[in-house]
Amino acid sequence: MNIKKIAMLPLIAITGWAYAAINGNAIDGSMTAKQGTNGEKPLVSNTQQTPDLKFKDENGKTISLHSLKGKVVFINLWATWCPPCIHEMPSINELRKTFKDNKDLVFLMVDVDGKIEKSKEWMKKKKFDLPVHVPDGEIPRELFTGSIPTTIIVDKQNNIIGRQVGGADYSSKEVIDLMTKLLNEK
Repeated sequence: MNIKKIAMLPLIAITGWAYAAINGNAIDGSMTAKQGTNGEKPLVSNTQQTPDLKFKDENGKTISLHSLKGKVVFINLWATWCPPCIHEMPSINELRKTFKDNKDLVFLMVDVDGKIEKSKEWMKKKKFDLPVHVPDGEIPRELFTGSIPTTIIVDKQNNIIGRQVGGADYSSKEVIDLMTKLLNEK
């Protein structure tokens, strides 16, 4: 059984890279405000309620997306074995450092494997200051198709305004400008 899992890892990684490349989200590409977001409009229309995604932190405390209303939320779905996830992690860490003093920006680094201790150790080993979480329930298919990394950006009104499938450079000027704009909105 373990041999099958090990044999599947390269296939999963190659599939993720191919998917990202086909969708214009190359691993070394930069996410821009127009590429990964829907401009001024939320990705979930006003007639649909934004799903109340729930995650558990390293202490077992459940955090719901709706409880974070009034804050900008950066959700990154990843795994420690995923090459594109590992590749983009330094830029996410830089983005967090850029906004380290802003209490209105929340980072949720969600290990889709549910192995929070392994993820915490990985972050510590890499010297990243990113809080690790695991899913606490299903993530709707419209937001997460199973491809990692997937990043979801939520504005202060709990609108999902951005979704990036595949690796991106989150330390780019465009992303910093987007986050600044979202943080300055009422």
